[in-house]
Amino acid sequence: MENALYMKDSYLKEFEAVVESVKDDRYIVLSQTAFYPKGGGQEHDTGILICNGEEYPVVFAGKFEGKISHEISKPGLKLGDKVTGKIDWDRRYRHMRMHTAAHIIDAILYNEAKALCTGNQLGIDKSRIDFSLDVLDREKIQQYIDMANEWVNKAIDVKIYFLPREEALKIPGVVKLAAVMPPEVKELRIVEIPGIDLQADGGTQVKNTSEIGKISLVSVENKGKNNRRMYYTLD
Repeated sequence: MENALYMKDSYLKEFEAVVESVKDDRYIVLSQTAFYPKGGGQEHDTGILICNGEEYPVVFAGKFEGKISHEISKPGLKLGDKVTGKIDWDRRYRHMRMHTAAHIIDAILYNEAKALCTGNQLGIDKSRIDFSLDVLDREKIQQYIDMANEWVNKAIDVKIYFLPREEALKIPGVVKLAAVMPPEVKELRIVEIPGIDLQADGGTQVKNTSEIGKISLVSVENKGKNNRRMYYTLD
């Protein structure tokens, strides 16, 4: 998605765009956007669109038929309007830290226990990771979190780049989610934390692992055969 500015710059807080479509006075498609749409376990961004001095709060962003739609809380924007978009940075940055932390935790679960991530949900206060594992041992999970914090403290620069689908899929483990990348995706965005993780991912990430802060284990749950769940937060 070339008009998804966050794909190349997760730190972009403000941008200019033109309204390309308006539906029901509420759903706005822009020529380009920095708003992250809900998906991949990461919550949508919020913020405002500004046009002629008027502010239109963005309460939801989602991807529909390959386009990012912004739901605004009041009518007024028209086709062709020029807008300035501003995202709620505190919310976005919290999700970025949670997301990069999830990559490190997932990698350790996979490397240490061959556990596959089967789902996740990033939150502001706490985040959830579901994973496949035969035996649930809280002490062992805590050890994995301790290992994750060791990687965080190494202050590793996070690399983001793009590869053609065929080339990317030759990399062992590049798609770590239990579900494979849909076939219509011709170019994969790669997120690499050198030494610990490399995978295809479309979400927002921090530039350096030191920005994550300390990862703390909140709880672990048994969700059935081979299905485990952990909650973590960031201090």
